[in-house]
Amino acid sequence: MNDTIKVLVTDDQIELAEELKNLLQTDERIEVVGIATDGFDALMKMRENTPDVVLLDIRMPNMNGVVATQHIKSEYPDVKVVILTTFDDSDYILNAINNGASGYLLKDIGASALIDAIKNAYEGDTILPAKIARRIADAAKHVAADREIKLTRAFSLSDREVEIALMMYEGFTNRQISSALKLSEGTTRNYVSSIYIKTNSENRSEAVQAIKEVL
Repeated sequence: MNDTIKVLVTDDQIELAEELKNLLQTDERIEVVGIATDGFDALMKMRENTPDVVLLDIRMPNMNGVVATQHIKSEYPDVKVVILTTFDDSDYILNAINNGASGYLLKDIGASALIDAIKNAYEGDTILPAKIARRIADAAKHVAADREIKLTRAFSLSDREVEIALMMYEGFTNRQISSALKLSEGTTRNYVSSIYIKTNSENRSEAVQAIKEVL
């Protein structure tokens, strides 16, 4: 697919926003249609020229990236939001993802990786660096004891299936689950297929809905 990808860069640090703009525009497929300084500014600029992808800093004055993501996805459900930050806190990550963000990147990401992430988000992928995926997985282990019991009782899942079911519920792709749990993608697919069977589901969305109803 060779469509032009329109990107809105949102960061209260103007110098960084300009640097990101210049990096992104080294790729012929990407057109930066504007720079916004906070969530409110991003929403105003989107009404003038709706982008395909919003690159959004998570820590900004007036309206932060988590709240902005919620507003953007409410008004523009087809627009992809990629969160960019130096603050790799699992609560922020989960809140942004739960509000509809397509991914989460750290600001030390290289130029080529940033461009790839924008393209992947545009194509519909969820973007999470492996170390962040692992951090979320670790955080989930500490808060999921009661949810694990509920899933085990409801669907007779194994310990590993419960772990993967919870990650599916949090929006992880098979690739991200494999990376976080150090499994081959084939092994992860086998576990996911077993979860489909035990939850009486035909696809991922049905399985996630079944899991949600139990939790």
